[in-house]
Amino acid sequence: MPTPNKKAPTFKDRRVALSSKIRSGSLVIAPGVFEMISAKMADLQDFDALYMTGYGTVASYLGLPDAGIATATEMLNRVSQFAKITKTPLICDADTGYGGLLNVMHTVRSYEESGACAIQLEDQEFPKKCGHMLGRRVIESSDMVQKIRVAVETREDPNFLIIARTDARTTLGLDEAMRRAEQYAKAGADLLFIESPESVEEMEKLGRAFDLPLVANMVDGGRTPVLSQAELQRLGFRLAIFPTTAFLAAGAAFESVYSHFKMTGSSYKADMPIYDFQKFSQLMGFDWVAEFDKKYSTKD
Repeated sequence: MPTPNKKAPTFKDRRVALSSKIRSGSLVIAPGVFEMISAKMADLQDFDALYMTGYGTVASYLGLPDAGIATATEMLNRVSQFAKITKTPLICDADTGYGGLLNVMHTVRSYEESGACAIQLEDQEFPKKCGHMLGRRVIESSDMVQKIRVAVETREDPNFLIIARTDARTTLGLDEAMRRAEQYAKAGADLLFIESPESVEEMEKLGRAFDLPLVANMVDGGRTPVLSQAELQRLGFRLAIFPTTAFLAAGAAFESVYSHFKMTGSSYKADMPIYDFQKFSQLMGFDWVAEFDKKYSTKD
C-alpha cells in the first residue's frame, strides 16, 4: 500500500494496466470497497481492480440510501481518497453523472484527475436508485448517448475507461436494455453494463450479443444470479464487480460484536474473528509514523 516510504504506481500506469487486462479478454474481478479500511484491506490482495460501490460508499459516508442523495462533491471526495491510499486500479461509480451534459463533463474530468481508472455512468432518471431495487426509471436513450459522447470527448487519457450502464431491463425488458446497450456502444463506451439480468439464460444471451467487454454485477441477494469465476468467463463477461459482499459481511460482524457487548458487557471470550491489532496498526501506517518520528527526533 502507498505510504511516504513506498511509491505507488502512477494513475496513468494504473489505467494502462486495467485497460490492457480487460482488452486482453481475461475476466477482471473487482471486489467492492466502500470506506478506507475496506480499500486498504482489498488493496493488499493485489486484485486487477477495485470497485468503489456507490451503495456502500453512500451508506458508510453518509449513513443514507443510494438514492441520488449524495452530491458530486461528496462522491469526488471519496474517489480522491480511495485512489490516494491504494495502488490498485480503481473503478468508480458516478451514478447519472450528477446532472446534465455539462455536469457529466465536469464529473468525468474530476474523476480522471482524482485517480479513477474507469467511470461508470447510468441511464436512470434523477434521483437514481440502487440497480437491484424496483421502480427505476430511465431517461431517453438518445439523452444517454449524448452523455456517453461527452464523457468520451472529455477524458484526456484514452485508457480512462467509460462504462455505460443501462437500468432498462427491470421495467422495460431485456430487449430494450440490449437495444440501448448497442446505442451506447456506438457512442463510444468502452464497456457495457446491462444491469440486473434475472437468469443465467439472460446472461448467456447478453454474452452472445456484444463484442464490447461486458460487466457482470454480482450483488449478493440481488436480482442477478451470483456465478462462479469460471462460469462468468464462459458466458463472455470481462469485468465482474462484487459491490455488496464486503459491506454485508462487515454488517454481520458489527452486529455480532455489538450484540456480544450488549449481552456480556465486555469483549471477553467473544466468539468472532478479530484482526490482529499490531497488523491493523501496520496497515494504517503506524510503522512509517514511528520511522518518521525516529528520524526527526530532537533528542540526542
